[in-house]
Amino acid sequence: MFFRTALVGCLLWAGSAMADPLPSWNDTETKSAIMAFVESVTDPASPDYVTPADRIATFDNDGNLWAEQPVYFQLIYALERVRERAEADPSILSTDALKAAAEGDVEALAAGGIEGLLEVLAISHSGISVEDFQADVLSWFDTARHPSTGMRYDAMIYQPMLELLSYLRDEGFQTWIVSGGGVHFVRAFAEEVYGIPPQQVVGSAGPTEYVDGKVMKLPGIDFVDDKEGKPLGIDNRIGKRPIFASGNSDGDFAMLEYVTSGEGPRFGLLLHHTDAEREFAYDREGHVGVLNRGLDEGPGRGWVIIDMAEDWNRVFPN
Repeated sequence: MFFRTALVGCLLWAGSAMADPLPSWNDTETKSAIMAFVESVTDPASPDYVTPADRIATFDNDGNLWAEQPVYFQLIYALERVRERAEADPSILSTDALKAAAEGDVEALAAGGIEGLLEVLAISHSGISVEDFQADVLSWFDTARHPSTGMRYDAMIYQPMLELLSYLRDEGFQTWIVSGGGVHFVRAFAEEVYGIPPQQVVGSAGPTEYVDGKVMKLPGIDFVDDKEGKPLGIDNRIGKRPIFASGNSDGDFAMLEYVTSGEGPRFGLLLHHTDAEREFAYDREGHVGVLNRGLDEGPGRGWVIIDMAEDWNRVFPN
């Protein structure tokens, strides 16, 4: 699978970089700030020393660990599954939202609001066991390709962030994903792609029920792990305030605010998509990854903002 190839490439790249734990990061103030923080909280002689049990780092997924344009990859998966099921049974297209989904018309689907999205999720994400759903997600990765890059979706992960995750773990941190995406969707690939086990993934979740030895996914939504929901998800699942948080949009603002408002050393990191040549350039406008408040308030709060074009010498593993 691509994951193993990327891992080998990551190891070879790291080996060629001698002792540098972040070889895909340029030697800018951003890299220096990250490393200075990690060194300060892991050195027993430092006044900012943090015990390993409290070294918790949380990362948003979409737009922060992998790409998110033109729309969230999980939504693309959902639209394709609705289309496939409609080909087998056209009668399922009983609403305008479902018809838009089958046609891949994201704008028309968005016009239907949350109700339309729930209709799509009911077709694409429910009536199936968690295990079968996750197997289907992995199968989709094998065939689906990004509309503009032609790449596998699981290849559009950020090499610099993979290095950061590994660096933090090497220094005794727990690394968690705190995503607005569906928890079962992200758990399907998080361990093989990021080295983060499924029990360290916090995400949005729908209702489930236990039936004959299986946990079945039901229609609806129980918890949205976005914006103010992220601190709630962290409190509920992790049980303590992290000391490091990384995101890329205003949907992550509350998470960074929560993490950096605690006592002791704290680090907030925002990824600013400034590289239209190697990835995508966007911030204040759009329908995904909008970054306004973070750009305006982040520096004053002491948060570090990654300039993708300037701070990264490499974007994807291949």
